[in-house]
Amino acid sequence: MTRLYGREWTRRELEARVGRIEQLAGVQPFVMREGPEAGQEVFRVRTGSGLSYWVHPGKGMDISLAEFCGIPVSWSAANGDPHAAYFRDEGNHWLHTASGGLLMTCGLSQAGAAGRDEYGAYGLHGQIHHTPARQASYQAEWQGNEYEFRLRGVIEETSIFGHKLRLTRTITSRLGENSLLLNDCVENAGFTPAPHLMLYHFNFGFPLLAEDTRIVLPESSCAPRDDDMEISRIDEWQAPDHRFKEQVYYHEPLERQTYICAQISSPSFPVPGLSSSSGGLTVELKWDQRTLPRLVQWRMPGAGEHVLGLEPSNCWTRGRAEERGAHSLKLLEPGEAVHYEIELKFKTS
Repeated sequence: MTRLYGREWTRRELEARVGRIEQLAGVQPFVMREGPEAGQEVFRVRTGSGLSYWVHPGKGMDISLAEFCGIPVSWSAANGDPHAAYFRDEGNHWLHTASGGLLMTCGLSQAGAAGRDEYGAYGLHGQIHHTPARQASYQAEWQGNEYEFRLRGVIEETSIFGHKLRLTRTITSRLGENSLLLNDCVENAGFTPAPHLMLYHFNFGFPLLAEDTRIVLPESSCAPRDDDMEISRIDEWQAPDHRFKEQVYYHEPLERQTYICAQISSPSFPVPGLSSSSGGLTVELKWDQRTLPRLVQWRMPGAGEHVLGLEPSNCWTRGRAEERGAHSLKLLEPGEAVHYEIELKFKTS
């Protein structure tokens, strides 16, 4: 059964009430036409119960704008969503073409600060956010009485005489549900061991972020990235401050269970049809800590850059050379694969 508009429906009951199911929800392909975005194909997903989001096959099958009942929950960078052709993989140039949005994937052989190691120079956060997908496709079909949307793409990070890493991504949502499930498989398609750093850069913004917003993190050991950074206010938010310097915190969850979660609770989020005293919106991010044992928190309540990043990862953000020096660098053996699963839910009270 599908729960929609406050009641349960069968497939035939819903089909009897519409000419096409896309009246209620669906996946629509678009081509962007203007500015640095021109030429990109994108998929817009509508679940019919409030959640909608845009998936970019041309940028690693990452997710840009996400909305709940037409109101944004993600943060959009000043860059917009530039075509991957503008990307330069040196130093911090990633910052000029990164989209922001709900999800920017950082990897596959590098995440975090730019640097150099025995493999050569590498840029900030790696290449995968700026790599177009092959075999990009979507399906929208009934599974019994549930209507399911699945988007799939294959993104490869390769070079002659270098690494050959392949990411196969599937994003799934259902009619009537305000959630999405991300399933990733990263495999080493080469014949030598390859470094593998993976960080899921989820970005949340106004009006989900307000002065009354509270962040609930899993019980963790916590350390600031920088020595001059105090551990303070990590569970709350504040008004924009143009003088603010970004804060990055490293959390190692202490819970020994398969799935752990973090929550952002925004009592004043303006959900249409609900009063301000009804509890607003809560966003829950849940992931499998067997493959993503770390959480990076990017706290940036500046002006313009007004964003909270919650980033499940298998690394910190100091870059590949630092991970190797700390003996924490993940290596994928030839033919080895690792699976990642992350679920995002949006809930009203």
